[in-house]
Amino acid sequence: MSAAALRPLAGLAAGLVFGLGLVISGMADPAKVLAFLDIAGAWDPSLAFVMGGAIAVALPGFLLLPRRGAPALGGRFELPTARAIDRNLLLGAALFGLGWGIGGFCPGPAFTALTLAAPGTLVFVPAMLAGMWLGHRLRGGRLAGPAAPAR
Repeated sequence: MSAAALRPLAGLAAGLVFGLGLVISGMADPAKVLAFLDIAGAWDPSLAFVMGGAIAVALPGFLLLPRRGAPALGGRFELPTARAIDRNLLLGAALFGLGWGIGGFCPGPAFTALTLAAPGTLVFVPAMLAGMWLGHRLRGGRLAGPAAPAR
């Protein structure tokens, strides 16, 4: 089987493992996420271990990237190039944090929770998609960031 034919299967496998990890870790449960964010109340620090585990798994891969010329299934590595902390980054981070704090979801876990029919996802996911669409339209249909391809 060619590398091009394996790419969608590899993507599917990675997505399934990611989604399963979100469910097992509790990241798809907004009550658990909100308990993690409630540092002044009934704080649940368990998601810090989930994030630490994710970093421990991903960090070796990022450290090995410079040694590899290209991904195993072809193409090229797409790494962020922007280094500036600008208005768009701060505004995007603030909106992401507000959405996460209000809804208890961020995009990945929201889609996972949607498949589990979790309460609130039928409102959160459409609102999130509408916000993404609006942000895209406000940027004139361009991708964000200096590395965005010209249209």
